[in-house]
Amino acid sequence: MKRKIRKGDKVLVLTGRDRGRQGEVLRVLPKEDRVVVRGIATVKRHQRPTANTPGGIDTRESAIHISNVALIDPESGKPTRVRLQRDKEGNPRRIAVRSGKQIEA
Repeated sequence: MKRKIRKGDKVLVLTGRDRGRQGEVLRVLPKEDRVVVRGIATVKRHQRPTANTPGGIDTRESAIHISNVALIDPESGKPTRVRLQRDKEGNPRRIAVRSGKQIEA
C-alpha cells in the first residue's frame, strides 16, 4: 500500500493528548502504520548508567498511528487529504485535496 505521508512532511495531530499540535514527521514505520513526529507523544525513558553512557532520564518521541495525523496543506495551512496522481511521464505525484496543489517532498 502506498503511503501518503512521508518523512519531512508537516502534519497536524487529530486525536490524543497532543490533539491540535503540529510537527514534522521524523520517521515513517510502514509495517506498523505509524509515524514519529517531532515534539509529539513524548515519553520519558530511564537509562541505567553503563561503561559507555552516563544514564539518566531521556525524553523522546514515540510513534503514533498514521490515521491520527493529517497532512498540512502547503497553501492554506489547514489539514487536508492526499490524492495520488500520475503526471505525463507516469510518475506518481501527491496532490492536496483541499487546494489541488502538488505537495513537494
